[in-house]
Amino acid sequence: MPKNTTCFHCAEPIPESAHFHLSLLGAEQSFCCPGCKAVAQAVVENGLEDYYRYRSEPAEKAQGDEALLEKLRLYDNPVLRDELVVDEGEKSTIQLTVSGIKCAACAWLIEKQCLQVEGVNRIGVDVAANRATVEWNNQRTKLSDILSSIATIGYDASPFQPDSHEQVFKNESKRFLKKLGLSGLLTMQVMMLAFGLYFGVFGDIDTETRSYFHWVSLLLTTPVVFYSGSEFFSRALSALALKEVNMDVPISLAIMIIFGSSCWATIQDSGTVYFESVCMFIFLLLISRFLEHQSRKKAATIAANTNKHIPVTAHLLHEGQEVEALARSLKPGDRVRVKPGETIPVDAKVVSGSSDVDESMLTGEFRHIAKDVGSNVLGGTINQSSVMELRVEKRLQNSVVQEISRLQELALSQKPRIAVLVDNIAKYFVYAVLILAVITYLYWTLVSPEHALLYAVAVLVATCPCALGLATPTALTAAMAKLKEFNIILKSADFLENLPNIDTVIFDKTGTLTEGKFSLTDIQLHDFADNEHDAMRVKAIAASLEAHSEHPIAAAFQNPPNTLLNVEQVKVHTGAGVEGMIKGRHYAIGSPSFIGVKEENGSFNVLLSCDNKHIASFTVKDTIASGTKEFVNSVAHLNPTILSGDAEINVADTAKQLGIQHWRSRCLPKDKLAYIEQLQQQGKRVLMIGDGINDGPVLAQADVSIAVNKATDLAKNAADVIMMRDNISTLNVLFRIAKRTKVTIRSNILWALGYNSCALPLAMTGVLAPWMAVIGMSLSSIIVVFNSTRLLSTEKKPAKISGV
Repeated sequence: MPKNTTCFHCAEPIPESAHFHLSLLGAEQSFCCPGCKAVAQAVVENGLEDYYRYRSEPAEKAQGDEALLEKLRLYDNPVLRDELVVDEGEKSTIQLTVSGIKCAACAWLIEKQCLQVEGVNRIGVDVAANRATVEWNNQRTKLSDILSSIATIGYDASPFQPDSHEQVFKNESKRFLKKLGLSGLLTMQVMMLAFGLYFGVFGDIDTETRSYFHWVSLLLTTPVVFYSGSEFFSRALSALALKEVNMDVPISLAIMIIFGSSCWATIQDSGTVYFESVCMFIFLLLISRFLEHQSRKKAATIAANTNKHIPVTAHLLHEGQEVEALARSLKPGDRVRVKPGETIPVDAKVVSGSSDVDESMLTGEFRHIAKDVGSNVLGGTINQSSVMELRVEKRLQNSVVQEISRLQELALSQKPRIAVLVDNIAKYFVYAVLILAVITYLYWTLVSPEHALLYAVAVLVATCPCALGLATPTALTAAMAKLKEFNIILKSADFLENLPNIDTVIFDKTGTLTEGKFSLTDIQLHDFADNEHDAMRVKAIAASLEAHSEHPIAAAFQNPPNTLLNVEQVKVHTGAGVEGMIKGRHYAIGSPSFIGVKEENGSFNVLLSCDNKHIASFTVKDTIASGTKEFVNSVAHLNPTILSGDAEINVADTAKQLGIQHWRSRCLPKDKLAYIEQLQQQGKRVLMIGDGINDGPVLAQADVSIAVNKATDLAKNAADVIMMRDNISTLNVLFRIAKRTKVTIRSNILWALGYNSCALPLAMTGVLAPWMAVIGMSLSSIIVVFNSTRLLSTEKKPAKISGV
């Protein structure tokens, strides 16, 4: 039997009474408890034995009792589950907090294990944040199965709570500051001793005193290396365990080489010591890493900060009584009361009372919006003047504010193509640095052996591509943080890279270029073969049919609910019209082509038929949206084009008012899609801006796409960007920031490559000493971060309008 005294899985002492063994990695291994053995057994059975081969740290002690499984099964309870999981049909998504993650091998193991659970489609593990995002088919597996699978290999997973996001950030900042503070304090002491020795501050000191100073420097440097420097060692070991290299590998090598040679010189009492270089190296690197940490986290915390606008409790009306309830527990159909000055807890509809609501947190619109019975209100907005009673329409997790948070987190978790490219360049650059350091050492060993190690270290330090690795992510996160201030939500970081390359802009008309607030201005009746169809009856029929449509034109036909007729066998033809049966007769309303009638007068754009006979024509008009003219003028060089399903006369009128030369009317969704595909086949790069259900396919097909405020859910899902403001001219900010982001990324990359190109020959020839290399490399990273953060001040955030 093996004679291990510590558990092979968790490294805790093995009790004398414990006899748990398993053949693993070609040998018999001992475990402290049945839980750890069960975890190891599961790892082996799932073919994941490489975890133990590549891990850099022991795992958490396993939990193997039935109580844990019972706890996990609680998450399948519909009430609890609905508060934690985002469901979209059969697809479910959740963010988990996973404790026990210590290295990349842990993340690899968790991902491999979860992907073996039937129904799990995708999982991503963030090692730094101890978080995982899991997507699965809720018809094939349960949440508890996923959590149990993770628990089987020794990790504790639980649903992520957004409120803890900022605390995680604070804990990380504290950890950085502790390491930075220690290294800064001790570096000053070591530097003081070094300057005294180098410049004779202490006069002619004897050998014993000089040796004493070296030992004191060694004592002061050791915690700097092994505590403050652990930041680099752990990442380097994780990469090497997975047979990869990252930027921390040459950094760690440089630290250990300089520290090791200095320790040897101190012990032998001969040679040169470089303790001050090691300390300064680590101190400056930590400063640059801390600045990187602050910059990259700024955009990520915005989503968490958004949740601060949601109150914890709400005034729930239960059996006529007002009781306090958690906002997260509210469900559709519940009624809540919101008093003046209070924040609306969830997305809801007004059922009693009227008031003004401040929606600036979500839309950027500082003017208060009047809300009456039937109006929709959003969670996170503020009731200003009167008491309102609301009917809950969505759970908190499905509210607009939560959707913004999820979209922002999704965009931040994705790497754009340029970031992937730069990461690959940086990886190969690291290989090149290691090879060049070896070449430098071998050359100087022949020429000047006493300088060989020092010059090789200078190469490792000076040319480490830290700045190159920071060039893209810092710029993208700063840009996304700035756009969030203007209520522009990016679903993909690739958008900022692709937008400056656009050469054609396509607009939907209704609800995009126009207000989307239609009014019925004229009606003409036809074919009075019977006396059933007078003007009032025709309007009631039209309103009853249009009540089933989500197209903005349908709003022009709104009637009080009690006047609507019962419509059976309803069929909605997206972008064309609606048909159905009313009292045994077939009615259809929509465009002339849908009705099958050639327009007699171009001013009538909506027609109504009864049993395939044209009985009425309507004129429905819209107005140009605020800020549209300004934005269209700014993209006049991008061949602006309108694709609309509206009548020719209306599209032509809108195009004339805006100065747009190219337009098409009566376009069905398939016509819009074919037009964009034709442009792309000609080599055009197309931006599509729309809002309706019929815009979903073209928003998905376009190279880049934007869904304007009040767009349908389908349009938002298909688009790359969602506007939360009504004024489309805000997109000018998006264009400017995208252009500046591209310039910033290019300048960052050029600076990083330029610095390394200059530093490399200087380091290899011995001109650049290690301490100079430390300063140069750190400054290059700090300059890149500073250059990226300048994006945060490129545009002034709109000031609140006074007097409202």
